[in-house]
Amino acid sequence: MRISHANVIGALLLLVAGGCMGGTGSGLVGISGGNGGNGSNTAPVLGFFVQPNSSNVGRVISPAVEVVVRDTLGSTDTDFTGSISVALASNSTGAALSGTNTVRPVNGIATFSNLAVDKVGTYTLQASTSGGTTVTSAAFSITTATAP
Repeated sequence: MRISHANVIGALLLLVAGGCMGGTGSGLVGISGGNGGNGSNTAPVLGFFVQPNSSNVGRVISPAVEVVVRDTLGSTDTDFTGSISVALASNSTGAALSGTNTVRPVNGIATFSNLAVDKVGTYTLQASTSGGTTVTSAAFSITTATAP
């Protein structure tokens, strides 16, 4: 049996569209099954467009954390209509995340402009859709404010 290039490419696209990839961190990861609210039957792919930055206790993380929604081919999914939520993923101190933690993306990017953490420590954030797609940020630190 002879296999054509078109058959190989078609099989690879089916694997990617079927959700055979996964992982954590930034970039094109976090694929899971289900309808991602993007008008298709494929789940969106989430990535941290702007990773959380270190901050002081109770202070807003700056610049704002941004999560990008991509389709399974890597393009920004500007048609995605679902909400994206963020929460503390690693939280050994029992800290609370304050601010608006669920937003709808605009042109494929969800911006979390007022997030703050109430205890000193090192944390990661997990962004997720209601369809179960998740991605975990890089680690960031929350420190005690020091006097100048």
